[in-house]
Amino acid sequence: MSIPYLLHMFNPTKNVSPFDVNMAYEADLDEVIPYTGVALEDVRTLTQDAIFSRRPRAMGRTGIFIGGRDFGLAVAMLEEARAAMVPPFAVSAFADPSGAVTTAAALMACVESWIGRQGGGGLWGKAVYIIGTGPVAVCAGVLGARAGAEVVLTDFRGREASLAMIADYNGRYGLTMQAGDSSSRERIDAFVPHAEVLIGASKAGVRVLHADQLKHAARLLVTADVNAVPPAGIEGVGSHDFGKPIEGTPGPAVGVGALAIGNVKYKTHHALFQMMIEADTPIYIDHTTAFEVARRFVST
Repeated sequence: MSIPYLLHMFNPTKNVSPFDVNMAYEADLDEVIPYTGVALEDVRTLTQDAIFSRRPRAMGRTGIFIGGRDFGLAVAMLEEARAAMVPPFAVSAFADPSGAVTTAAALMACVESWIGRQGGGGLWGKAVYIIGTGPVAVCAGVLGARAGAEVVLTDFRGREASLAMIADYNGRYGLTMQAGDSSSRERIDAFVPHAEVLIGASKAGVRVLHADQLKHAARLLVTADVNAVPPAGIEGVGSHDFGKPIEGTPGPAVGVGALAIGNVKYKTHHALFQMMIEADTPIYIDHTTAFEVARRFVST
C-alpha cells in the first residue's frame, strides 16, 4: 500500500484560499488538511503534531503549506516550522500567502527577462517603482532589491505609510528599499519620468497609471501589471501582453500583463509543490526559491 502525501495548510486568516487548495490537488497531493486562525505561536505545536504522528519513512510524504495574506508573517511562520523539526522527524514546508510569493516571483522574473531583451542587462541598478504595498508588492520589492535594483515602494496613503511598511523588510534582509508616494495623480506624475521599471501591484480593479502619464516615462524599459480585474491597473497594458510595445512612450518600453505573469506563476506554483513531493530530504520554500524557479519558466 502506498503512503499518501498529506499537506497541512496553516493559515492565520479565517479562510483557506481555494486557489491554494486547487493548486495542491493539481500537483497530485493526496490529501489537503486546512487549519485557520493559526497564530505564529501555534506553528511549533502544529508542526510537531504533524511530524511525530507519522513513521519516519512517511516524512517525505508529509508537507506544510503556509498561507494567509501577510508576506512577513508567512516567512516568520516558515522559519518557526523549520525550527520545530526534530530529525529524522522533519518535513518540507512552503510559504506562499495569497499566492503573493509565487506571483511576485513570476512578476520579477518576467520584468528581469524583458529588461534583458531590451538590452538593459538585468535588475541590477535599475530604478524600479512599485505602486502598492500589499503582499505581492512587498515581496516583489524584496526580490528586486536583493537582485540589486533601486526599489521604491509607493503607497496610496502617502510616503509615511510606505516608510512604515519597508522599515521591517529593510532591517530583516539588509536592503535599502525607498519609500514613495502614490496618493495622487500628481505624486505619481513626479516619479514616472525617473522609472526604468513601473509595476502596478495595487488593489484589483483600480487603475493606477493612465496612458497619458506614460508619455513622460522617458527612461522606461518595462511596465508590468498584476491586476487581472478590469479595468487594467496600467492603461495600455493588456492582460495577455508579454513584451508588447507600449504606444506613446518616448522610448522602447514594453508591457507585461497580469495573465502573462499568471501563466508563469501557475507553472512556478505547480513546480514548487512537485519539488516538495519529490524531495529526498526536507526543503523549505520561500520567495528566493520561488524566484529561482520562475526564472526558468520565463527563459523557456
